Amino acid sequence: MRRREFIAGLGGTAAWPLMAGAQQAVMPVIGFLHEGSPEVTPSLVAGFRQGLNETGFIDGRNVTIEFRWAHNDIDRLPELVADLVRRRVDVIATPNGNNAAPAAKAATTAIPIVFNVTTDPVKLGLVASYNRPGGNVTGVTSLLEELGAKRLGLLHELLPKATRFAVLVQGIGPRNEYVIADLRAAASSLGLEIEVISAVTNRDIDMAFATLMQKRADALLTVSSPLFGARRLQLAMLAARYAVPAIYHDRLFTEAGGLMSYGTSLADVYRQVGVYTGRVLKGEKPADLPVLQPTKLEFVINLQAARTIGVEVPPSLLALADEVIE
Repeated sequence: MRRREFIAGLGGTAAWPLMAGAQQAVMPVIGFLHEGSPEVTPSLVAGFRQGLNETGFIDGRNVTIEFRWAHNDIDRLPELVADLVRRRVDVIATPNGNNAAPAAKAATTAIPIVFNVTTDPVKLGLVASYNRPGGNVTGVTSLLEELGAKRLGLLHELLPKATRFAVLVQGIGPRNEYVIADLRAAASSLGLEIEVISAVTNRDIDMAFATLMQKRADALLTVSSPLFGARRLQLAMLAARYAVPAIYHDRLFTEAGGLMSYGTSLADVYRQVGVYTGRVLKGEKPADLPVLQPTKLEFVINLQAARTIGVEVPPSLLALADEVIE
C-alpha cells in the first residue's frame, strides 16, 4: 500500500510542473473599449495591433483582445466596462477614450488602463499630472481640441474676408464647454464671430447644416466626437451640397471628401496606445509611465473638394500642407 501511495505521490509530483506550465501558458487578455463602431476604424485598430507587435505581442498568438464597442452610445460604456472587469482582463485599452477612459477609471482601481483622449487628461481627472500619472491609469493625449485655434486660423487664411464661423459639437457638456471657450477667445483675437451648433444624432447633423445656412455662417469647424467620426462621409457630402468650406480634426474626413483637416495622426496615436498596453502587460506600472503627447501632426487639403464648392486654395496654404489630395 505504501508503495502504491509512493508511486501515486511521484505521479502527482511529476504532473505538477506540467500543470504549472499550463497555467503560465494562459494568454493575457486585453479589454479594448471603444466609443465608436468597428466598421469605421479598421486602420486605427491596425495601428493598435502594430504597437502591440512592437512590444512582442501578437493577437491570437500570445495575447487575446476582447473588443467592446459602444456604437456611439456612450450610455452603454459603464455596462461594457463592467463586463470587462468581471472577466478580469489584464489591462483595459481605451484608444477613443474621452468618455470610455473615465468610465473605466470609475469601474476599477486595480486593472491597469491605457487611454487615448483628445483633450487634457488632467482636466478630465484621469491622471494627477503628465509626468507622474499616479494610480492605475496612463496613456496618450492627441490634443485634438487644443488644436482648435490653429484650425480656425487655417480656415481664416483660406477665407480672409469671412467673419462668421460655425462650430459643430456633439452635445453641449463639460467636455465641450472649455473647447468652445478657447475657440471664442481665438475668434475674438481675429475679429471673428463663433456660432455653436450641436448635433447628437444622424438626423441632427442634417438639421445642423440647415441651421448653418439660416445663420449665414461662412465656414465650419468640427470638434472631434465618436458620432462625427462615424458620420464623416455624411458630413463631407453635406458640406459639398451646401458649398460650405469646412476643416476637420482628422485626415479620414479629407479622405472621405472633406475640404481640409488638421490634427494628430490617429493611426500613430493608436500605435502608441498599443505600445503602452504591451509595456503594461510586461509588468510596467501605469503610474510610472508618463502621459505621451502627439509627435506627428498632419495638415491635409482635398483639392477636389475645393473645386466642388468653388473655393480657391491660396498657394500659402498649399505650401503648408503635408498632403494635397488631387
